[in-house]
Amino acid sequence: MSSMDFVRVSAACPLTNVADIEFNLNNIKLCIGRALEQKAKLVVFPELCITSYTCADLFEQQLLLEKSVEALKNLCDYSKDIDILIAVGAPLTYNCCLYNCAYIIFRGSILGIVPKSYIPNYEEFYEKRWFTEGLKVIDEKVNFYFQEDIPFGTNLIFTCGNFKFGIEICEDLWTVVPPSSYLCLMGANIIGNLSASNEVVSKSTYRRNLISSQSARCMCSYIYSSCGVFESSTDLVFSGDMCISENGAILKSGERFKRENQVITTIVDLGRLAGQRLRNVSFRDSVKLFLEKPIEVKFQFETMDYGKFDRAVDKHPFVPSGKDERELRCREIFNIQTSALAKRVSHTNLKRAVIGISGGLDSTLALLVTVKTFDMLKISRDNIITVTMPGFGTTDRTYNNAVDLCKSLGTELREINIVDACLQHFKDISHDREIHDVTYENVQARERTQIIMDIANKEGGLVIGTGDLSELALGWCTYNGDHMSMYSVNCSIPKTLVRYLVRYVADKEVSKNISDILIDILDTPVSPELLPKDKNGKIVQKTEDIVGPYELHDFFLYYFVRHSYSPEKILFLAKQAFKNDYTNDVICKWLKVFTKRFFTQQFKRSAIPDGPKVGTVSLSPRGDWRMPSDASFNLWMQK
Repeated sequence: MSSMDFVRVSAACPLTNVADIEFNLNNIKLCIGRALEQKAKLVVFPELCITSYTCADLFEQQLLLEKSVEALKNLCDYSKDIDILIAVGAPLTYNCCLYNCAYIIFRGSILGIVPKSYIPNYEEFYEKRWFTEGLKVIDEKVNFYFQEDIPFGTNLIFTCGNFKFGIEICEDLWTVVPPSSYLCLMGANIIGNLSASNEVVSKSTYRRNLISSQSARCMCSYIYSSCGVFESSTDLVFSGDMCISENGAILKSGERFKRENQVITTIVDLGRLAGQRLRNVSFRDSVKLFLEKPIEVKFQFETMDYGKFDRAVDKHPFVPSGKDERELRCREIFNIQTSALAKRVSHTNLKRAVIGISGGLDSTLALLVTVKTFDMLKISRDNIITVTMPGFGTTDRTYNNAVDLCKSLGTELREINIVDACLQHFKDISHDREIHDVTYENVQARERTQIIMDIANKEGGLVIGTGDLSELALGWCTYNGDHMSMYSVNCSIPKTLVRYLVRYVADKEVSKNISDILIDILDTPVSPELLPKDKNGKIVQKTEDIVGPYELHDFFLYYFVRHSYSPEKILFLAKQAFKNDYTNDVICKWLKVFTKRFFTQQFKRSAIPDGPKVGTVSLSPRGDWRMPSDASFNLWMQK
């Protein structure tokens, strides 16, 4: 198994003729061939695809059953020299009962047979006329003329290293507790569903929702394949619906009602699933409570080569790609932020808020959140004290944007120049003002924090923090300076998302003049403005020139914290996502910077103020991220 834990899988829907086994088998082989061309290691076919699903009373014909077994023998012979696991549907006669089964075939042998656990017998389905439920079939053995002692049961898991494949069949997914739930608790991370689900209006949407929610609940990949349009249409129509889901997301889906062989293929990430299960305490507790042991049928792929890596990798994983979804997400985030701040304001019974405004993105977002909160609480906006504190590096552009925004929003604006106070402090601590080092910068950050903290004490207000998640991850803040506040509304919002939130307000919620100010703020380079501006009054200290592009750091953060990926895997995915934006050397350079800063700056995160969790990644020391401040980064820096 590749160290990346990626594997390519397929779902297939072959052309079929009802009860025409030779025709069906030939098309199954064609689909297998196509899956092989696409480098798939697993292909899942529809329910009873060897015979076709709609044979009805023909399932009692001995000739059909005998020819079905011969077709399985033929398929085993066909598979001898190909490196792919095949899951096909066919009937099985066992102990005078007929079972609807999935046959798992690999390199010339049937590895195991899984019966359908639940047999539908309501509305349009009447399978119990022919088939016996396999719910309690475990640890049995089946003998054919060409192979003996084939494992038969519902608790089979087909295993190759980290690849652990379990099976359920059609109706099984629709039950209260699907067999796949138990299989996943027993270790399966890929579930195949061989199905024959007919079409009625809106059923396909319900079916997709069911598949994606089951893959999310079980933290697995789910491969679904249903029989196609050439089944009998006496009473029902089938569409050949297929989809592949992973942990709640549909990765690939087929086109329904196709009149040709169809194969869909995608890469699934077993490492991601393992990380999710390891982190989820409820899943682990469920495993401990569930005592049944699986029958592991072990086999070995010759290679785990998945060919060209064509799995979509979003370069901005915190930001929805679709405009409509992005707007919904922004609205929801503002609701979370404003509800959290409203609770803190009402709990403390403080009617005033104090915010340091720089003309940058983060303080702008914090101000917009505070304004919306005060409007919601019906507190006048002039109770929001906005303080702009020009220093050595403050440019006219950021200063004017800060002043214009506060005036346009109707807040109380105070201007306090910190230059004289900082010069006095340099004198007090014997620091040469011409030495523009970290002391020079941090003096300014702490002076600003002291001012707004003291104003809050004097006015009976709450200091609103402005720092974001990306800055916390990198430790890009001054300890007990901008690092500190009385409530931090942006603490779990990454920089890439901050931009979209401000843009959302500019586009949707404010007047034209305020929108123009916000757009100019969006176009301003990210900078703490702690170093003197150049001779033309422009910003010289650009954050991304120093610590690297925030879009890269947010990408690294997402996969390091959310999925616990190794640096090797993060680097691999980053190269895929940003191949048109950065060279491999540049990506590698900034990943090392991220790793080193993330570890060495934990002491700042261990002392951050309260603030609401907004997304799936949070670095709060009280909840999501508990890390020793003196942990070594050496292991993560090794090549």
